[in-house]
Amino acid sequence: MKRTLHCVLASLLGLMLHAQSTIDLAGTWDFAMGDTPQYDDHISLPGSMLTAGKGHPVTVDTRWTGSLYDSSFFFNPYMEPYRRAGQMKFPFFLTPERQYVGHAWYRRTIHVPADWKGRTVTLYLERPHIETTVYVNKREVGHQMSLSVPHQYDVTSCLQPGRDNEITILVYNGIENVCVGQDSHSVTDQTQGNWNGITGRMELRTAPIIWRKRVVPHVAERSVDIVVNDTTFHILLGPDAALWDEFHPQLHTRTVDYHGTPVSVTFGLREITTEGRQMLINGRPLFLRGTVENCCFPETGYAPTDAAEWVRIFRKVKEYGLNHIRFHSYCPPDIAFTVADSLGLYLQPEGPSWPNHGVALGRGQYIDKYLLEESKRIVDMYGHHPSFVMMAAGNEPAGNWVTYCSQWVEQMKAYAPERLYCGASVGGGWAWDEGSDFHVKGGARGLDWSSRAPHADDDYFDQMLRPRNYRGTEPNNSPILAHEQGQWCAFPDFREIVEYTGVYKARNFEIFRDLLTANGMAGQAEKFLMASGRLQTLAYKYEIERNLRTADYAGFQLLALNDYSGQGTALEGVLNVHWKEKGYTSAPEWTEFCSAVVPLARFPKFVYSPTDTLIVPVEVYNASDAPIPHTRANYRITDGKHVLAKGRWKATDVAIGKNTVLGTVRMPLRQIRKVTKMSLIVEMNDKGHNHWDFWVYPTPQKHTAETMANLLIKDTLDEEALQALEGGGRVLITAAGKVKLGNDVVQHYLPVFWNTSWFKMRPPHTTGAYIDNAHPLFRHGFPTDDWGNLNWWELLNRAQVINLREFPTDYQSPIQPIDTWHVSRKLGMLIEARVLNGRLLMTTMDISRNLERRIVARQMRQSIIDYMLSPDFQPSLTLSPQVITHLFTQEAPKVNMFTNDSPDELKPKFK
Repeated sequence: MKRTLHCVLASLLGLMLHAQSTIDLAGTWDFAMGDTPQYDDHISLPGSMLTAGKGHPVTVDTRWTGSLYDSSFFFNPYMEPYRRAGQMKFPFFLTPERQYVGHAWYRRTIHVPADWKGRTVTLYLERPHIETTVYVNKREVGHQMSLSVPHQYDVTSCLQPGRDNEITILVYNGIENVCVGQDSHSVTDQTQGNWNGITGRMELRTAPIIWRKRVVPHVAERSVDIVVNDTTFHILLGPDAALWDEFHPQLHTRTVDYHGTPVSVTFGLREITTEGRQMLINGRPLFLRGTVENCCFPETGYAPTDAAEWVRIFRKVKEYGLNHIRFHSYCPPDIAFTVADSLGLYLQPEGPSWPNHGVALGRGQYIDKYLLEESKRIVDMYGHHPSFVMMAAGNEPAGNWVTYCSQWVEQMKAYAPERLYCGASVGGGWAWDEGSDFHVKGGARGLDWSSRAPHADDDYFDQMLRPRNYRGTEPNNSPILAHEQGQWCAFPDFREIVEYTGVYKARNFEIFRDLLTANGMAGQAEKFLMASGRLQTLAYKYEIERNLRTADYAGFQLLALNDYSGQGTALEGVLNVHWKEKGYTSAPEWTEFCSAVVPLARFPKFVYSPTDTLIVPVEVYNASDAPIPHTRANYRITDGKHVLAKGRWKATDVAIGKNTVLGTVRMPLRQIRKVTKMSLIVEMNDKGHNHWDFWVYPTPQKHTAETMANLLIKDTLDEEALQALEGGGRVLITAAGKVKLGNDVVQHYLPVFWNTSWFKMRPPHTTGAYIDNAHPLFRHGFPTDDWGNLNWWELLNRAQVINLREFPTDYQSPIQPIDTWHVSRKLGMLIEARVLNGRLLMTTMDISRNLERRIVARQMRQSIIDYMLSPDFQPSLTLSPQVITHLFTQEAPKVNMFTNDSPDELKPKFK
């Protein structure tokens, strides 16, 4: 009891001392908009104009901060209802009720204690956006324009202790002065929005400005240099001082005396280096499994400055097996680093720039100077955090960027060498920047399944040696991280709309829902979500596994684990933008293939016949903190009900790293007598487990000529087919490659990349297919999931679809490709109907060519025929012959998403 009382008294004393040295400025402020203030309003700070409901109503003439790349919204007649004032719904990113770019004035009167006389007083503004000009008692104190670090002003000379003092802060959120680029996530409406205001802590402090608080660790001698402003303190920690990493996030705290001001610094003892293509943490191999944090915070429109929200996000990141976060063209607040320190995450903040789309590096624009200065401010302010291990200048620059970024890296390494630097995070088409410590580079990513059947026996190693646009005479010998890996999309989750309870609303989702409803598919929404989501998860699984089995690949950065709500609405996350599950995958499923220890099976293919022998080498990725000694891994093969084979490999020591062989699975498949979905499951005791589905398709029994006499097979609705239908016959039309109505829709097996609006309808246009596996067709020898799993590749990849625009509104094809949510055409690959007096089934799946090697297509053909010859074939839909004929003779209106950008008058201007 006594100890508790002492703790309470000590806490109260600390609060009293803090109260005497700090004045919290949170509360109600006078407020005015415009170049000249007319104070006739109030606002609550910290916060933004948007959170306070201030600014101009959004209209079709709103000048957005960001590229659109698709101006059809402004001209498309279908979009007219969404362009009306007061009813604006924007399809490209989330829609706020209000928007404002310009000057805003914030004024408040504060009583300053008399005993502050003679003390240095600092005005501390944690997170203004963007530029601030401060006046105290109507005297201008100064102007700052950092997007990344607090704005701090020495207001000592302007304050009058013992009296009321007027503080005025002018905030300007135009981006032409900082010149970081309209799509930079630090400013754009694509992400947080270009808000005006001040968030985080707002205080008057009786202390000097602390603008630098860096820690330089010396792991070998267990010491650190603590740098506070212009003074360095060398601190010995002792030979037993614990090191910091993702597995052991051990922190230390020391207080130093900076000219009479105590400054407390919490830090970790760690060293990040490179050795050839390998990253090292404290001398141990480091493999990064990362996501991009895009600064999408719909409830407020700005990055949180409280611990609870970052704890929630970062715990979700770790729950999904990741250990690394890149902050795309922005730097998060201090509390994000603090939380990452305690949880053990490796962070890569960036200069707040995407110098592209009107801005370029090395061309004499102000960004050249601002970016270097801002980068130094970032390492000065956050450089004591052990989680801050890496940094890039920004995202995908234009201009003479290689020269500029090489100089940037050189200068940053000289300025603060305790972390690694990358010139810029870039896609595959960008040049190679030789001077970087590591590279965040596209190119060595993706799956080649659009041209080749799914497999899992390849890697990216050749692209580690000679990345795209690499010009060296010797192979590359520096670490590479996969840039924005994945970007596989799923259909929108309309259940998510109600989650947008803050300043940004999912009006884009409302448009997409309207499109689905208008095209007669409202009831398919959740089916499309789940089917596309399962395909999305599968694509991520096999792309991540390909990265993990690539020797010398330093890791990957997903874009992203959660959805990206801008740039045309990019639904590439398995979590929604709020970092919540969508229902089609979970952390336990995801971490089978994305965690510190992952068994990996090198499947040469996923579809087999009984004449094959399954031969699959199995290895392990070990990115844990230590070797795994004497590991005995086991495997089993099941058909979902029974274990068909099992085994255990001899014990092996698994070193830290990649490609340690566990053994080989061998199983003759001759005992499989019917179409069977099977799973290989590999377990490493409690260290890791993974599984892979594969299929066996036996040769079907051929139909007799007598049986086939009851079915006419044609490739179009010709006169013979019409006569058969008139006579009450059954007609199968195998129309692969023959259909016109639907030929504008390009289907690949893999789903939409990013979205079709941002990339102007670049194919593919579909996000997988929903399979109505309760349909009687699938009871005839073709068991299936309700989505296009790997066994559907033969039937779906690059296959033609049917546009069902002339079919009844409530009709759905049992094999239904899922169109881009920006159009949501009703599509099908199999239709059945009563036509004239007969029954017709038509498919655009290729079930005719090369069936001796396309064994899934062979089985689908057999199943369709069996179904059509059975009593189950009872189509409920009746169509006229003309509807079928139109599928071969008519084309759908073209989708116009090919204009370049927003109207010229809405584009920002840059210096």
